[in-house]
Amino acid sequence: MALSGPEALKSLDNAIADIRQEEIRIAKFLARSTEVTAKLSETKAALIRQLATIRLDETARKELSDQLFTAQNRAHKVLENHDISLNKAERLLKNLDLKISQNVSLRRKQLNEIDKAQLELKALSKKIAKEISDDPNYSQLKKEIRSLEEVAKHAKAKTELAKSDKEEKGKPYRSDPLFIYLWDKKFGTKSYKGSNLILWLDKKVAKLVGYNQARPNFAMLNEIPLRLNEHAIHQDLLLQNAIDKIDELEGKAIDKAGGAPFRQAITKAQASLSKIDKILLDLENQRDEQAEAYRLLALGQEPAFEKAKDMLVKSLNGQNILSMMRMAQITSTNEDNILVEKIEDITSRILEEEPKNKQHHDRLEILLTRRRELEDIEWEFKKARFDDPRSTFKKDNLTGSLLTEFLAGAISAAVYWNQFQGSQSWRSGSSDWGLNIGLPRSARRPKSSRGSSSPWAQSSRSGFSRPKSSSRSSPRPRSSSRGSRKSGGFKTGGGF
Repeated sequence: MALSGPEALKSLDNAIADIRQEEIRIAKFLARSTEVTAKLSETKAALIRQLATIRLDETARKELSDQLFTAQNRAHKVLENHDISLNKAERLLKNLDLKISQNVSLRRKQLNEIDKAQLELKALSKKIAKEISDDPNYSQLKKEIRSLEEVAKHAKAKTELAKSDKEEKGKPYRSDPLFIYLWDKKFGTKSYKGSNLILWLDKKVAKLVGYNQARPNFAMLNEIPLRLNEHAIHQDLLLQNAIDKIDELEGKAIDKAGGAPFRQAITKAQASLSKIDKILLDLENQRDEQAEAYRLLALGQEPAFEKAKDMLVKSLNGQNILSMMRMAQITSTNEDNILVEKIEDITSRILEEEPKNKQHHDRLEILLTRRRELEDIEWEFKKARFDDPRSTFKKDNLTGSLLTEFLAGAISAAVYWNQFQGSQSWRSGSSDWGLNIGLPRSARRPKSSRGSSSPWAQSSRSGFSRPKSSSRSSPRPRSSSRGSRKSGGFKTGGGF
């Protein structure tokens, strides 16, 4: 059974929302573990002070007691503030999640508006076709577009071949350090700069490696892809201009057939989608930064907390305390034994928290990575207009077993996104007159000529770089630089 674009997007939305909730849940476990360790250290300090009253003389006891009391008191105050900061950070996260959820709901309503208007245009399709067939420029433009598509396709293929040649045939040149040294200095061109002595030495090097004979060939390898790319861009521009003319004819035909209100409704809804997407991007970036701040708080890596914790740990592991503990173990009394046992028990419990802490930390890192990758996939999904009601996916397991595999780390973000691209098509009739309003132009071309670009294609990592600004062809912009299981209860069926 085919999967519609809005259905696929809804599943991605739900999966991301579930991961966000799981992030908060695990961060709370992590924060609790961090606080337990801090409170146990406070209790340990109090017990050592009690032991000091038995084992040390008045001067040593006072010195040790003051030292521990200061560290203990500071840790206690910082812990109280830390708890307040954690609660505040959690509230901010949940508030951002609510705003994201509200905008996602608004977005779905706009997609519904597009679907309704599209059904109205479908009813007018035959009438629109008659209007457009009466235009003498229509047939000529269609022929021109078919011809331009072929030229653009071949121009792109030639550019890719030239780039491949540049990489393969340029390896011997790039692997020669002396040749590249001279190339980078622009030796043999008007841009070369160097003193007479350096020029004399560079000439010797050029003669040694045969630079003057090799340079024109390497320059040509670099120049050809640039020229072919310029040609390909020009051909694509001609194609887009021709499609613009077809769009203009179609718009007039739709209006004559009585479809103006529905065309305008689609245009208005898509403008709203663009506005909502900008809001969502901003909210997600805010949430990303807030989630990172919450994670650091949960780990106890806030500066004041870390300083107080380190001060207490240093006090508890001082040489005077270790000596006192050894003496209490050697020459023990009943009172000593009770205190020493309690101290040792607390020390063991602190050590037991460490693997739990690491487990929660590792799990949180996995959640963060998966969530960011899924946000990136969703952004690409919407950028390609795959969320349009006319978009369909033949693989209904994209939001089932394949999503589960991605969440479990069995497949990378690149592989998962490629599955979406390979499975996507446009609903039958979407290319008919009046039925492609608002669709990307790739929807009007045969699938074999659309091309398949992936923001992950040039990277060995499962994620991709996130620039600070965005264009239609750039990957999802992010405001932060970070990026890129045992059980789980996701609605999508995935689990960590």
